[in-house]
Order: sequence, then C-alpha cells, then structure tokens
Amino acid sequence: MHHILAIDIGGTKLAVAIVDEEGRIRDRKQIPTHADTDDSLYERVLDLSNQCLATSSIDLAAIGIGCGGPGRQSYELVSPLNISNWRDFPLRKKIENDLSLPTFIDNDAKALALAEGWLGAAQGCSNYIAMVVSTGIGGGIVLNGKLLEGTDGNAGHIGHIFVEPEGGLDANGVSGLLEGSASGSGLERKYGFAPSEASDEIRIQTGTYVGRAVASIANLLDLQLAVVAGSVAFGFGDIFFEAAQNTINDLTKIQHSQQTEIVPSGLGDEGSLIGAAAVALQGLGKEILSKTDEI
Repeated sequence: MHHILAIDIGGTKLAVAIVDEEGRIRDRKQIPTHADTDDSLYERVLDLSNQCLATSSIDLAAIGIGCGGPGRQSYELVSPLNISNWRDFPLRKKIENDLSLPTFIDNDAKALALAEGWLGAAQGCSNYIAMVVSTGIGGGIVLNGKLLEGTDGNAGHIGHIFVEPEGGLDANGVSGLLEGSASGSGLERKYGFAPSEASDEIRIQTGTYVGRAVASIANLLDLQLAVVAGSVAFGFGDIFFEAAQNTINDLTKIQHSQQTEIVPSGLGDEGSLIGAAAVALQGLGKEILSKTDEI
C-alpha cells in the first residue's frame, strides 16, 4: 500500500501528515502559517515535514502538496495571494530536492476537489465544483470525471468571479470579486475585525455572494453540486449555507442548473490533507475520480 507525505499550505495554517491510499491520516502536525512575519516560511514547511517523517517508520512512495494559488507552469511556480513572500516560488522542486522523494503539487482547492470526489461529499459524482472559503477563496471543477486544469493549472479559480459592485477589495486591490467580498481576508479588510466576530447579517451576505458565484458556474458549466470547505464556511455554519442555497435557487432557472445544491465538505478539516495525498496518488497512477455519475 502506498503512503504519502501530504503537505497543505494555506494562508492560515500549514499542515502535514502521512496518508495512505485509502485516505487514512496519521501523524498529523499543524502550525499557523504566519506568512507575513519573515521570509522563513519554506524553512518552517520543511521543518514540519521532517518532524512528521521523524515520527513515522513507514516507507513513503511520494509527497503531495496542496498550495494556494495562483501558480504557473502547472504549479511548478507558486504565488499564493495570501503569502506575499512567495512569488514564482519553486516549491515542488525545492521539496523534492530537500526530502528526496517524488513530489506532486496542485492548487489546494483543486486538491480538495479530488478528495471530495474520491472520499467526500462528491463521491460517485462526475460533475461538480469544490470550493475553499477561508483566508482566500479557491475552487476546483470536475467535469465528466476530469479535473479541469487550464493553461497554467489555475482552472476553477472561483474567487475571482464578479459578484457585487460594492464588494470588498481582494489582495490585488480589485473590488467586487468573490474573494474580496467573502473570504476571511476580504471581510477583515472591509470590516476591520476577524470573521469570527461577524454578525448574522454579514454571514448571510457572505453566503449570498458565494451563492451568486456558484449559480454562475452551474449555469455556465451544466453541473449541479458545489462542495464547500474552509474556516469561513465552517465557522459561519448553517446560516451561511442557507443563504447560499436560497440565492442559488433564485438564480438557476435554466433547466440544466435547476436543483443545484451547495453542501459542506464531507471530509471536514481533513479534506485538505487527503486532497494533497490524492494529488500524489493520482500522479503515481491511481484513479481517483468517477468517470460517470454513480449517484
């Protein structure tokens, strides 16, 4: 059985774990990202990985990485919007060289899409979008059982869909996009306090914006399922998901997008690590996604 060192690099946290080819997690370790404190983020990723390796006696087949985007050259170079010190950073190559294992990398939300189709809320479904609504907002789209890639590997970046003229600013200073209007960093820039302090009104508004984006994707791409993870989505809870679903219902009147549903991740906070492992397992030849709907 293959075992993978899974590495998840987000704007809020760094996490590593050993994940087997059935998606079981062990030896998980996690620390805050602190992306803006200094330029040692890569050293902390490497140290956390070595700590995980030191506590495990299992032979590893590969390393899988999920990292915030955007990226270039199929994520050979990464420039996460919420990690300002990394611009065109050669993360995959550095990890592979330093840890001496075959290394595979993708956008963290695309990795989540693999995980949700493999073991989560989209299991058995061949057409869906998976989203992370957290410090930033990203997405991965599966159509006909295939994860969409795009020119540089950034397909599915739903955080940059326009949703509201008076929405907040994203990390690039653009107003009105989903990421600036509904991500944790966007909400904090707009309101001046942490998302955990948001009123019900803000939580409903955030869900409404996410619903607008999902409805646009459903109308455009003929899919009927959105799976959502991330600290903002999970933290805002039922009121967020209800507002998003109500908005989707209002905006999906064309026949092929009627009945579109938005649901929480089926994997909870383990989805990002299972997704990173799925990236590596797929790279090693394992079939992760269903090619036709089974549900």
